[in-house]
This record gives sequence, C-alpha cells and structure tokens, in this order.
Amino acid sequence: MNVRRAKSVLGSVILAPAALLAGIAGAPAAQAQPCPDIEVIFARGTGADPGLGFVGDAFVDALRSKVGGRSVGAYAVNYPAGFDFDKSAPAGAADAAGRVQWMADNCPATRLVLGGMSQGAGVIDLITVDPQPLGHYTPTPLPAHLSDHIAAIAVFGNPLRDVKGGGPLPAMSSTYGPRSIDMCALDDLFCSKGLSLPAHFAYVDNGMVAQAADFVAGKL
Repeated sequence: MNVRRAKSVLGSVILAPAALLAGIAGAPAAQAQPCPDIEVIFARGTGADPGLGFVGDAFVDALRSKVGGRSVGAYAVNYPAGFDFDKSAPAGAADAAGRVQWMADNCPATRLVLGGMSQGAGVIDLITVDPQPLGHYTPTPLPAHLSDHIAAIAVFGNPLRDVKGGGPLPAMSSTYGPRSIDMCALDDLFCSKGLSLPAHFAYVDNGMVAQAADFVAGKL
C-alpha cells in the first residue's frame, strides 16, 4: 500500500446520522456502581484488539496519576476498528455517543473525557467537530444537551487532520475546541504530511500521552 493510499484509507471515516441516533437510543453495557468521578470513553486504533488499546491504557493510567483521590473509570468504545472504515467508524461513533448519553442519564455527576487513537480519533472527531465537510464526510456532533457532561477531549494520530477541510480538533469544534487537545507526532504518516509509520505508534514514548493527560487533568 503506497503512502497516499494509506492516508486515504485511514481518512475514510463517515458518520451516518441514523447510526448515531441508533447508538444514542441503545444502552451500552451497565456501568458498575457507584458512578466514578471521571470516566474516559476511548476508541482504540485500527486493528487493535478490543479494549482501550495501548495508547488508551497509557492515557488512563497517566490521568489517574494526576487527579488526586478522584476515581477514574474507563469505557472502551465497542466497534470493529477494522479497515472497512465506512462500516467501522460509524459503529464506533454510534457506540461512543450512546455511552455519553447513558452516562448523562445514569451518572450525571461523572465528568466525561473523550479520547481516541488513529481511526479512534476520527470516531471522536465525528461526534464533536462542527457539521462541516471534511473531505467528502460531514460530522454529526453530539446533541447540545450533552455538552456540559464532557470535561475534555484528547485524540492522537488523528487522520481527519489531513483531509480537505480538516485540521486539529480544537480548530474544528466551536463547542469542544477549548476543551480539546489533538496530538500529532512529527512526521506521523496519518495525521500530517509526514512519511513515518513508527511516529504513528510513538505517542507513549514521545511524551504526548503524558502531555495530553496534563491538559485533561487541568480541565477536570
């Protein structure tokens, strides 16, 4: 796969409004009680095993070390994280949106943090970025009544930075921009004009996960 084809593939994320609404209507798996003070809702990257992914795990661990005695729960967005992005990404966006709605209904005092790596970053973009064309995709942001539940957003290796009309999440969301951090490693193949695949997997080692956790802790 050549570089431009690879970027095109990782940039191929689209959120169907019907899928989003379906996700909000459905109830994710029950949250253990009592409700945590903070919950991180994180979408793993393409091809990662179900769970938070290595970046998500490191981010949650770093955040827990920075919020004192407050409890931090974690929810792994339930989606395929596969290479058929036109199916995979909408499923992730619907599940993430559904989890936000469920937490707002059942744990209204819990502060929510949204996060994602690679395709997972695109999933989070698609429920937070303003509804404007990004390439040939149009995000559908979360309903306005959920905004106050979301304290911060942190994404890594975001492919929607590198599509026509795209850019870092803070510049693309009038609602969540000041609460967002969008980390793109130098020369990352998928979020910049760079050519480095190793850079795309370097967010823990290069300190950007810790930097994002500092930012998020400051919003909590």
